[in-house]
Amino acid sequence: MSTWLASVIPGSRPPPMRCFSLHEAHVRTIPFENVDVLLGSHRGLGLDAITDKLVRRRRGGYCFEHALLFAAVAQQLGYQVTRLISRVQPHRAGPRTHMSLKVRAEGVDHLVDVGFGSGLLTAMPLRDGVVVDQAGWKHRLTRDGRRWTLAKQTKQGWEPQHLFDEEDEQRPIDYQVAHHYVSTHPGSPFTHQLIVIRLEPGLRRQLIGGTLTEEHADGRLVETPIPLEALEDTLRLLDVVLDRGEMAELRAWMAQHQEPDSAA
Repeated sequence: MSTWLASVIPGSRPPPMRCFSLHEAHVRTIPFENVDVLLGSHRGLGLDAITDKLVRRRRGGYCFEHALLFAAVAQQLGYQVTRLISRVQPHRAGPRTHMSLKVRAEGVDHLVDVGFGSGLLTAMPLRDGVVVDQAGWKHRLTRDGRRWTLAKQTKQGWEPQHLFDEEDEQRPIDYQVAHHYVSTHPGSPFTHQLIVIRLEPGLRRQLIGGTLTEEHADGRLVETPIPLEALEDTLRLLDVVLDRGEMAELRAWMAQHQEPDSAA
């Protein structure tokens, strides 16, 4: 069992980890996924439910679950944590629906972003213009007053990922409202397609609908169609383990929404 998992199980002794090590351990241990949203079985944002799902049941989640769990663990380890909310794709008038954190570690404030589609592998110091290689993809933070923009370097230049106010600390109800939109609104990307994402050095794997895409840091891109009969094995490859009932429900959902020809 990883030391990260040990740190959140009752009765264990929290390890003396640094913020960046904890961030990477989280991203490499827990998948980003939206299965419960698709199945209408999401148990909400209570810490007990999140811990049971992400730690004990070998499941993943999206930003609220990841960030709330990380915040609780970081505070148990003695870090100062500020819970934030970000506007996704601010250059395209995106919604304020992403949860991120400001964590003070060794006297320095960091952006901790364990739930942005596994985009960041490690924490980034809140320093204007700082560029950090994230598993092979460069990311940059820029500041405008209290507001910060996280951007990713692409072939077209620096593409904004999300924007946040470092002083605008959120309350639990703020995340409940954002979670309701993200998990129920027909305009949300999480309500109409399966999304599973994993990040490791040099490789980003994402299952979107019925296609598995492997994106390498050197620019190589491999896309593989995933038939329903291979869905369970593919999910296990991405560290998402469903029980028999969940798997049957997800296959039925996919057959209806993603593969109408096969379901006919």
